[in-house]
Amino acid sequence: MTDFLVEHFNLIRGLHILAVIAWMAGMLYLPRLYVYHTGATLGSEMDATFKVMERRLLRGIINPAMIAALVFGLGLIMADGAIRGWDFLLKPWMLAKLAGVFFLFGWHGFLSKARKAFEAGQNTCSEKFWRATNELPFVAAIVIVLSVTTKYLN
Repeated sequence: MTDFLVEHFNLIRGLHILAVIAWMAGMLYLPRLYVYHTGATLGSEMDATFKVMERRLLRGIINPAMIAALVFGLGLIMADGAIRGWDFLLKPWMLAKLAGVFFLFGWHGFLSKARKAFEAGQNTCSEKFWRATNELPFVAAIVIVLSVTTKYLN
């Protein structure tokens, strides 16, 4: 298995990047839907439409993209471990990247829980909250990308 991962490293990296793009797109769009959903009257046609849009986005794009990003990311870690040894996991750039990734997993879970609250008509977060937190995944992406792209500047 490791030989396959090493041999196809660039393909796996490309698929990982594509999965992350899809995951991030969904994680940036879903809170925007929540912003508009907070203004919809409970039980209205708009409320029902937002519920369908949010569910489809989460289940059809965000969840599968997260799983793909995780699988390909783990493949890259396995390949990197075989290529250069496992000490890279303790390097500051990798710890920063993993911190960003763990934040994204947590935010994903928070958004999923919020979708269930909207579905049940029990949202407790304001439009202002969703507007203020909408860009958090992008901030995490900046940390992740800069940690990886600047790892050799030391």
